[in-house]
Amino acid sequence: MADMGAFRQAVIEWAAGGPGDPARDLVATAGVRAVVLLEGPSDVAAVDALAARRGRDLAAEGVCVLPMGGAMSVGRFAGLLGPSGLGLRLTGLCDERERGYYARGWERAGAAPEGYFVCAADLEDELIRALGTTRVQELVRAEGDLRPLRTFLRQPAQQGRPAQQQLRRFFGTKKGRKIQYGRVLVEALTPDRVPAPLDDLFATL
Repeated sequence: MADMGAFRQAVIEWAAGGPGDPARDLVATAGVRAVVLLEGPSDVAAVDALAARRGRDLAAEGVCVLPMGGAMSVGRFAGLLGPSGLGLRLTGLCDERERGYYARGWERAGAAPEGYFVCAADLEDELIRALGTTRVQELVRAEGDLRPLRTFLRQPAQQGRPAQQQLRRFFGTKKGRKIQYGRVLVEALTPDRVPAPLDDLFATL
């Protein structure tokens, strides 16, 4: 929905120091009832892909999926959008190492503390473990990235590292690759293999 996209952009500009009135005005127009706070665009790609797999139109359901540009921004976004701000329901995903940012942000915003879900390392790691490294390598081949992967694996820093860690690092070596594989990995999941943090997130929407 165009209004949801406009709301998302208005919130991002508001969090960066711009005016809040555009976001406030768009809440009703876009029918926003909940916001999913995510670190960045690769997480958004994964959430959007799972929504499509499950036949859900989150924007039409009043759910805004919002990339914050880093977990350290969660306090700012939660304050603007949560109970202490626009009064919207908050949920989200975070990495284990970022749990503290989310906990503090949620507390300051007056949001329910159980409203976000924690990935063991990050969402890419959860997806790789769910699919298995052999299947992920097959997907890399299907995407035409086998040669870059082989080149990457020959680097001295990758020698002796577990395959799961190598693949996770590989996805971050080129701009846009994490976004690409956020979608690709989710689309390859069978319904019973969706990682718990992602599945639990959708159960709340």
